[in-house]
Amino acid sequence: MTSRTFLGVAVAAGVIGYVSTSAQEAVNPADLLKDPSVKAAVDAAKANEAQAIDDQIRFCEVAAPSFKETARGAVLKKVFEELGLANVRVDKAGNVLGDRPGTAPRPRFVIAAHLDTVFPEGTDVKVKREGAVLHGPGIGDDCRGLAVLVGIIRSLKQANVQTPGSITFVADVGEEGLGDLRGMKQLFNDTMKGQIDRFVSIDGTDLGITNVAVGSHRYRVTFKGPGGHSFGAFGLANPIDAMGRAIAKIAEFQVPKQPKTTFNVGRVGGGTSVNSIPFEGWMEVDMRSSDPASLASVDASFHKAVDSAVVEENERWGTPRMITVVKDLVGDRPAGSTREDSPIVRTAQAVNRALGFAVRLGEGSTDANVPMSLGIPSITIGAGGRGTDAHALTESFDTTNSWQGTQRAVLLTIALAR
Repeated sequence: MTSRTFLGVAVAAGVIGYVSTSAQEAVNPADLLKDPSVKAAVDAAKANEAQAIDDQIRFCEVAAPSFKETARGAVLKKVFEELGLANVRVDKAGNVLGDRPGTAPRPRFVIAAHLDTVFPEGTDVKVKREGAVLHGPGIGDDCRGLAVLVGIIRSLKQANVQTPGSITFVADVGEEGLGDLRGMKQLFNDTMKGQIDRFVSIDGTDLGITNVAVGSHRYRVTFKGPGGHSFGAFGLANPIDAMGRAIAKIAEFQVPKQPKTTFNVGRVGGGTSVNSIPFEGWMEVDMRSSDPASLASVDASFHKAVDSAVVEENERWGTPRMITVVKDLVGDRPAGSTREDSPIVRTAQAVNRALGFAVRLGEGSTDANVPMSLGIPSITIGAGGRGTDAHALTESFDTTNSWQGTQRAVLLTIALAR
């Protein structure tokens, strides 16, 4: 068969290869688009957008709260099988995986979108259409990502694109909230440990590129004491007073603006009645930073604040060790980043430019946190369209030009599967 070479890219009847080009170098997507099969796949992404939107709605109308993604996962598993992926399986965490073999097993490119939403069981997940706008909980985050993931598979299949490296598609669990990236931790630490050469997460909307991972520590802190009658037992140390002291101390933290570092007491609870000294009070605390050292520093300040608050409450009433505290780490998302001059970031930027889209880098907390923390080349991309009110019941997705997200994802997948 005849092949043509463009700046080190060998193009031949649907097979994209590389000659005399280091595997560590960025790809020139504009040259890839000169291959008829690549162009056909990119065109198919646009032509198939009505199907992608139908998929987006269909996936979203299957409820998938974190830790209860099984039903939606079963839908994605069936779609993976119908579109001809190989070795479709579900791992121990509930991630759904399917392979698209290349001409060689490696490099292995993995692209993923998360199954779960922040919405609890019982939420009405019926999607409503108003012209070009879709309304429904999770419709953008991340039902759109799942639709684009499937759109990539469909476009590559229709155009009969064969890549030098192999691709694994993943619909993963546990990205949101207290899911704590459990799907990604399973994927990188067990299911595909040592097998992943580069990784992309599809999350949210628009056409941005996330190369900085915002890490977080989340704690549920429980203050305990004997409790008693508010009048008859007055003088006992109070767990909620201890918690109040801790909250006041946390509110006075000084943190760097760059890299942005944050803290928040997001939920509190406890007590049994207005006329009872509580036997328990609890709070949930979230701390974030893209810089591991800054995150560690605010975490240390948090521990110091809580411990000193307990001491102060006990001393206030002369009751040493009456109030105790338990600090449970309920969320640990690693921080990290992928350098702007890395091949994967430069390739993603070049893909946007080749398709005439603006280039915008950013930071966020996504599935890519895990591989970034492990030093694996990783980014997160938006799935196109325009989303509003993410994580709210009023979430919506404007489908105007949403095909751009699928098209970008298709070309980026081809570029990275080599």
